[in-house]
This record gives sequence, structure tokens and C-alpha cells, in this order.
Amino acid sequence: MWVSVALETDATHAEALSDALMAAGAISVSVEDALAGTELETPQFGEPDGSGGMPATPLWTESRVVALFDPAPDLLGRIATATAEAGISDLPEIKLEDVEEQDWVRLTQAQFDPIRINERLWIVPSWHAAPDPDAVSLVLDPGLAFGTGSHPTTFLCLQWLSDSLRGGAGTQLRVLDYGCGSGILGIAAARLGAGTVLGVDIDDNALVAARDNAARNEVTLQLRHSKDALAEEFDIVVANILTNPLCVLAPLLAGRVAPGGRIALAGVLATQAQQVIDAYAPLIALEVGAERDGWVRLEGRRC
Repeated sequence: MWVSVALETDATHAEALSDALMAAGAISVSVEDALAGTELETPQFGEPDGSGGMPATPLWTESRVVALFDPAPDLLGRIATATAEAGISDLPEIKLEDVEEQDWVRLTQAQFDPIRINERLWIVPSWHAAPDPDAVSLVLDPGLAFGTGSHPTTFLCLQWLSDSLRGGAGTQLRVLDYGCGSGILGIAAARLGAGTVLGVDIDDNALVAARDNAARNEVTLQLRHSKDALAEEFDIVVANILTNPLCVLAPLLAGRVAPGGRIALAGVLATQAQQVIDAYAPLIALEVGAERDGWVRLEGRRC
């Protein structure tokens, strides 16, 4: 049995309160939007700014700080002390809730069902049976590396790969998945019939995850760290990253598209699409190919 403690504060005190609660013995602390589930809910999309740091804009003006504690008779006193140490003069309302021991693995697994990308492609956690035996089912569990198919940007890229790799000609195509993360896009390309697939990432842990996921799906991915040279050309280039890195990488990614080849970029909000289109304009013409939940997929073809 544990005790969940929830307090509401403003963005300027949320981080200090989190630190003070951890110092007071909290097992874990999270910060949430206090207005989540209402019309005033504020989604947060952050990415590195031009200087290489993260945006300095605070999260939610009305924040909810939730801490998990072991039960203790002096718990309310420790929480009051933590709020004072965080610079909060008036003690906010404290909401306590008992948290019982559960089968956390089974509970977590229950949150992830198979995801249908289209009529020929599914993402299926390892604890589920494939919903459609005639479709391609990618076995992928939630983990540390980004990419399980549930995010709109990954979904958009998977749809594009499925459409791009149809027919017997796909077996001759060379595919580059730049910023491969979990390897989901490269694995999908291989399962959909691509000839060769190269996954590139800046994170060593992502490359390990991609290798393991490829083995689980019985496909072969070539994997390479982004610091290593990349001079080959590919028939299909896909990059699901973020707007600023995509703009910086424009010469590299556009230069990897073979004559007649195609490129798809994701991780771009609809409001940022023109910024990326302009960055690639001297190299390759891009257009919005699809949109999902405020995110877009940009597509282009090298002449």
C-alpha cells in the first residue's frame, strides 16, 4: 500500500515543489496539467531550440504535482514542510489517495492494444495475438526508444511506407530510416518487402533497441550511428524526428535520395510545415502529404 499525494500550484513553483517532495521521501513525483480533460487543457510540444537547449517556457500555469509516498503518521507534516521549502506561502489543498499493490506489468500491458495502420499493416504487442493473419504484423512492445506506432507521426510514416512498398518492385528498393529510434519504420519497410534497410540514430540505446526489435520480427536491419559517414543514396528516405533537426539535416537527408527516389519527413506540426518546406526548397520540393492530430507528413521526390 502507498499513498498518492496531489497538490496544485503554479508553473513557477512546480519544479521546486517536486524537488522538495522528493527530499521529503517521495518515491516518485510527476507534474501534470491541472486542467487536463477540460477545454483549457494545454498540450506541450517541446524540442531543442536554435541554441541546442530546450524551450524556457514553463509548462502549465495551473499544475498538479502528484507524489507517491510510503504511509507514515507524519506524512502531512512532511508535505507542509516541503511546500514551505518550495516557496509556497499558503498551503494548497492536499488530496490523499491510497494506492494498492497491483500486477503492474499486466496493468501496463492492458493499456496497449494492437494498432491498425491500414488493411495490410498492424503493430501488435508481444502479449497479443495478431488480429489479421493475412496482414503484416510488427511485434513491438513499449520501451525506452521512441516509436510504437501510437503517435501520429509514426502512424503517418507507417502509412506512407505501406503505400510506397507495394508490388514486387519493392524488393529492389533501398530504404533509409534516419532517426530510427525503436526501429519500427525500418522493420516495417523490411517486412513490407524492401531490399535493404539502413537505420541511423544518434542514441546508442536506440540502436540496441532497434537491433533487438529487428531480431524479434525476424528481419535484418543495417544499423549505424549518426556520427559515422553516410554517403549512400536510397530509393526511399524517411525521417521522423522534429522540425529543427530536420531543417538542420536538410542537406544530408536530401542528398541521400537517389534520382527518382522519394522522401518523407515527420515530427512536424502543421504550423511548422512551411518552415521545413522552405529549408528543403533549394534541394527538393516538399508538400504536405497527410495530416493527423495536428501533425503533418511532408513528401517529395527527387527528379
